[in-house]
Amino acid sequence: MSEIKTRTSALFGSGGNPKSFYSDGHKDTIDVFKWLSEKNIDSYEYQAGNGLNAGTLTLKRIGEEAEKNNIVMSLHAPYFISISSDDDEIIVKSINHLIRCINGASALGAYIVVVHSGALGKNTREKAVGKAKSTIEKTLEILYKDNKTDIQIGLETMGKQNQLGTIEEVIELCKVDTAGNILRPVVDFGHLYAREVGENFKIYDDYLKVFEQIGESLSDDTAKYLHCHFSKIEYTQKGEKKHLTFADKTFGPEFEPLAEVLAKNKLCPNIICESDETMDIDALFMKNIYNKSKI
Repeated sequence: MSEIKTRTSALFGSGGNPKSFYSDGHKDTIDVFKWLSEKNIDSYEYQAGNGLNAGTLTLKRIGEEAEKNNIVMSLHAPYFISISSDDDEIIVKSINHLIRCINGASALGAYIVVVHSGALGKNTREKAVGKAKSTIEKTLEILYKDNKTDIQIGLETMGKQNQLGTIEEVIELCKVDTAGNILRPVVDFGHLYAREVGENFKIYDDYLKVFEQIGESLSDDTAKYLHCHFSKIEYTQKGEKKHLTFADKTFGPEFEPLAEVLAKNKLCPNIICESDETMDIDALFMKNIYNKSKI
């Protein structure tokens, strides 16, 4: 996706359709892109968490509408995908679901498919990483063989401590793609904050460290054009409990230090807001803070 590298500013988008989209009288996702564009929102993550059920023609219509309204598209793969499972049948099904999502992303005009790695189960973290690497290798073999290298697979950092998905684990998994064409880290700052029980992502250096780590371990371009998720998240001692809105004053993370990091270092991520039903309001809140930080 060479056009990503022409981006000169951060993007702010919605993970799915906000509550206010329906309150305004809309029902069909095809209408959300004009609605988002009128609000000055830049991007949209198509939610296929419960399965990618739409047909190719429907996805193409959605993608055409997004393009017409200059909305940058991504796709979130089903939550039931597990690339670290001990069950060979689950691995085969997960690879098939992921390939289906790659094809769906192509129809949508989306540049990346975001995927969860799965729970550890009874495995050690080391064994789960090994299982995930094997699954990724099999997936990449299919994609490179079929010449499907224009869609990225984004491996997401996760919010619960019993899930595979620390920043270090995600970076390690991305290194499986030695050609560097397909795998990318997806940093969910709310997830990282929650899995560390609120002990991080409070100051400028907390955020800067993530971009530096990715730049040093993968590439500067990967860090500069990172795909991100951001929302406030309630946590327990085991990590993520539930997504909140920016109206919450108890839990974090706070966006202002991240905005400063982006502005000062000329970073251009796509930040998808995953707040609880207020994705449009909170995406615009972030965008306004970011724009002020650039002045």
